[in-house]
Amino acid sequence: MGWLVGVLVFCSTTAFSQPSTSDSSGYEAQRQKVNELLQQRSARFGQFDESLKQRTGIFGLKTKKDMQASIDILKQIVLTDNGIFRETKMLLDYKDFENSQIAQQATEFDGRINGYIKTISKLQREQERLTAEIDKLEKSNRRDRGLLLLLGAAAAGMAIFLVLRRQKLTKT
Repeated sequence: MGWLVGVLVFCSTTAFSQPSTSDSSGYEAQRQKVNELLQQRSARFGQFDESLKQRTGIFGLKTKKDMQASIDILKQIVLTDNGIFRETKMLLDYKDFENSQIAQQATEFDGRINGYIKTISKLQREQERLTAEIDKLEKSNRRDRGLLLLLGAAAAGMAIFLVLRRQKLTKT
C-alpha cells in the first residue's frame, strides 16, 4: 500500500513541475515580442544619439529639420516604450494565468491525494477486520476439529467397549 502512495506523490509532483506546452509557448512568444521591442528601442535610441550630433545648418548649428528628425525619433521611442509596457503587461498576465493554473492543479491534486489516502486507510481497516475474522474462524475451526476428534475417539472407545462386552456376554 505504501508504494501506491509513493506513485501518487510522484505523479502529482511531475504534473506540477511541467507546465502545459501551449502556455509555455505562448509565454515564450510574448517574451520574444518584448525582447524585440527592447531591441527596437535600443536601435532608435542610437538613431536619436546620431540625430543629436547632426548639425547641417550654417556654422554647424542645428536646423529646424535636424530638430524635427530628433523629435520624430523621440516620438518613435515613446511609442516603442508604450508597446513595451503593453506587451510586458501581457507577459505578466501570462505568468499570473500560469500561476493560477498551477495553484488550481495543486488544489485538485491535494483533493485527489486526500481521497486516495482515505480510500487506502479504509481498505487497510477492512483488511485488518477481515484478518481478525479469519483468525477467529480458524481458531473456532481448530476447536471444532478437536471436539469432533474427541467425540470420534469417545464413540470408537464406546463401540470397542460394547463389542468387547457383547463378546464377553456371548461367551458366558
